[in-house]
Amino acid sequence: MSYFQREFVATSAAVRVRFGPGVRHEVAAELDRLGASRALVLSTPQQAETALEFAETLGSRAAGVFSRAAMHTPVAISEEAAAYAREIGADSMVAVGGGSTTGLGKAIAYRTDLPQIVIPTTYAGSEATPILGQTEDGKKTTLTDPKVQPEIVLYDAELVATLPVGMTVTSALNAIAHAAEALYARDRNPVSTALAIEGIRAFADALPRVRAAPQDIDARGETLYGAWLCGTVLGQVGMALHHKLCHTLGGSFDLPHAETHAIILPHAIAFNEAAVPELLAPVGAALGGGPAGAALHRFATAMGAPLALRDLGMEEADLDRAAEIATQNAYWNPAAIDRDGIRTLLDAAFHGRAPGSDTI
Repeated sequence: MSYFQREFVATSAAVRVRFGPGVRHEVAAELDRLGASRALVLSTPQQAETALEFAETLGSRAAGVFSRAAMHTPVAISEEAAAYAREIGADSMVAVGGGSTTGLGKAIAYRTDLPQIVIPTTYAGSEATPILGQTEDGKKTTLTDPKVQPEIVLYDAELVATLPVGMTVTSALNAIAHAAEALYARDRNPVSTALAIEGIRAFADALPRVRAAPQDIDARGETLYGAWLCGTVLGQVGMALHHKLCHTLGGSFDLPHAETHAIILPHAIAFNEAAVPELLAPVGAALGGGPAGAALHRFATAMGAPLALRDLGMEEADLDRAAEIATQNAYWNPAAIDRDGIRTLLDAAFHGRAPGSDTI
């Protein structure tokens, strides 16, 4: 069946994407393509050693290293990093890491318009979008601007072969969330739908193989392929309830990004499935059959993903406030949103119950 729609608009960014084991060693050549010679290398504190290795390999092309990228992209850190980039005369950035590092690179680009090379070490997919999420004063906001779209992305399966299986699973479910919400996006188009379905299929095929053999380079490569597809979709269409809830829980309660996405996803999709079951049918089909929300919960369980918000440190007493924040400002969603409905959804996610079930 074709994904044709009678009317649609599709937009694609000019991004250079390279896949291949060992492609991370081609950063210098990619800097040459950009006409750049003073790169600022970015990472989180946990990946500082990796950033230093990249800087050492780049030699004189590395102008400096900033290893303070943080979850949810705090504005204060972004301002400090942008000031450092100006101070050292950086003409480009090399971001090595997951969504936190990619987010920092985007935040710097938003303030300086420096070109970016991103080398993902997780499956977040942020590198494929012109979207920047930032946190300040306990609130996470997002913006879309062509300036934050990375110019070059290098996907190296060898670089993610040592990513712990638990992080692999939650990062993959984070990526799948982009594709699942894209299927009912108000501005979806045939291309975004095809990319979303292929992205989910890639993870459905490869993620169990990665769990069984984490060093399987082909399986790792396919998961990166899935991340790229899902991230590309995220950059093309709008998101809805799932991402709003995750931004609320991350920005206001400091819950970890990927784990929160993994837990909320089956519940948000089940909530919207009641309104658009036909649009979400490909999710269930890709994950073994049945309703999309139930299939996602079954897949997450089989992959060993976290299932309950309480296990991330959230307090049950905070659920009322979370529901209030998530419904304060109106936004488009295929199913009608009200505080009681969201409170019920969050309660199921807090306790780890399957969507529509009273038991875990």
